[in-house]
Amino acid sequence: MRRLGTGIGWRPEIADAVERMPGIDWVEVVAENTCPGHLPDSLRRLRERGVTVVPHGVSLGLGGADRPDEGRLRGLAERAEALGSPLVSEHIAFVRAGGPLTASPHLEAGHLLPVPRTRDALDVLCENVRIAQDALPVPLAVENIAALFSWPGEEMTEGQFLYELADRTGVRLLVDVANLHTNHVNRGEDPAKALAELPLEAIAYVHVAGGYERDGVWHDSHAHPVPRPVLDLLTDLATQVSPPGVLLERDENFPEPAELERELASIREAVERGGAAAVTVEAEGARGEGTGTGTGTASGQASARPAEPRQTGNEPTEPRQTGNEPTEPRQTRDKSTEPRQTGDESAEPSQTGAGAVCGAADEVTRQRLALAQTALLSALVAGTPAPEGFDRARLGVQSRALAAKRAGVVAKVAPELPEILGDLYRPAFLGYAHTHPMTAGYRHDALAFAAHLLRERRVHDPAAHRELREWWLDRSGPEPRSHRPAARLARATRRVLLRR
Repeated sequence: MRRLGTGIGWRPEIADAVERMPGIDWVEVVAENTCPGHLPDSLRRLRERGVTVVPHGVSLGLGGADRPDEGRLRGLAERAEALGSPLVSEHIAFVRAGGPLTASPHLEAGHLLPVPRTRDALDVLCENVRIAQDALPVPLAVENIAALFSWPGEEMTEGQFLYELADRTGVRLLVDVANLHTNHVNRGEDPAKALAELPLEAIAYVHVAGGYERDGVWHDSHAHPVPRPVLDLLTDLATQVSPPGVLLERDENFPEPAELERELASIREAVERGGAAAVTVEAEGARGEGTGTGTGTASGQASARPAEPRQTGNEPTEPRQTGNEPTEPRQTRDKSTEPRQTGDESAEPSQTGAGAVCGAADEVTRQRLALAQTALLSALVAGTPAPEGFDRARLGVQSRALAAKRAGVVAKVAPELPEILGDLYRPAFLGYAHTHPMTAGYRHDALAFAAHLLRERRVHDPAAHRELREWWLDRSGPEPRSHRPAARLARATRRVLLRR
């Protein structure tokens, strides 16, 4: 796998700072926020300097019951080609539900939601990943996500689920250590166990991000400094494998550039500590071979594994399953007999051969998953009863978080709404969201919210009501009224009159 080095998530708010930061080897951009034909000047300049740019998708919904949308896949492929990217990445999540498979209204989450770690969900995910691999011009890496709740009746741990996925499809993994920490706090999952079960040879790169804890719940905000437990997880991972790339994610509440540079330095130090600890363990293991002398990990805990050399990428790989073997419970691999990996491997996973090792999920399996995901999403965004077996308190936390995120994103894509409505905006939107789930994108959501306020006469200030109506009329037609000749003439006339 190509080595990426140390990177940062490129965002328009910090574009200038990123260009000036020393030691930035690569950046990651949100694919859906990038137009292939109109790349920002900052990204073009970074590419001209030799900085690698990787598009990171958030809307495919590879873990959903439906097959990936061809248009979304085409858009992701176009971005990879426009940016000259060596790979693209997406999430192991579902983001929408409902529709033909369930004969129910289409629902959008506006967020990455966890898939159940079951055989049904794995079969569907594997086929969806294969479809995506076949449609993309470069390798695909998929990311483990953070979650506030667990599905009842799960059949695998996170590490086992990821191992099976990589084993059956050849897909690369984007390991988010911040998400492992989130799931440790919120779901009681052991991040060390997850790391021990991962197929190290499949790691494409690593995400690091910050968050905060409130009332016993960890929120993966990407708006706070990276905490020490996340850096320690990065160090622990680096004792097992040399990550091909590590990237800092920051999406909001951007600090001064110097603070971002300090966080990047901390990330480099965490990786270096892990590499140094691995070398020490290997050296001590070589000296004490046959003596029974114990060694320790980077975090100071006793290691049950004997010293093992870090992988170089030249070792023979274990055969992939064909999909025809009798199914058996996945056993955790004994990595004490496996060499370590450096991340310098040049072999790329096949983009077309995965179909031979990943059987298609039948329609009955897809429908079972669709029904389960629709019932859950409906409880989160439409106020229907929580499905049996879920933690209702946690679903309440997730539901409120989804509504708050939705209000925040609508305020960004339609900043005129909070300006027009003032203090009324947020409570009005949260009340609207409780009974009006999102069925399309955020821009459509903004228009639907404005139409609801106008129809129900919720804006009592005459001037604000009039301004809101003008805003909605301007944007609700096939062409904005502000783009029409008459509107342009009216604006020009007003400017002339104001100058008199």
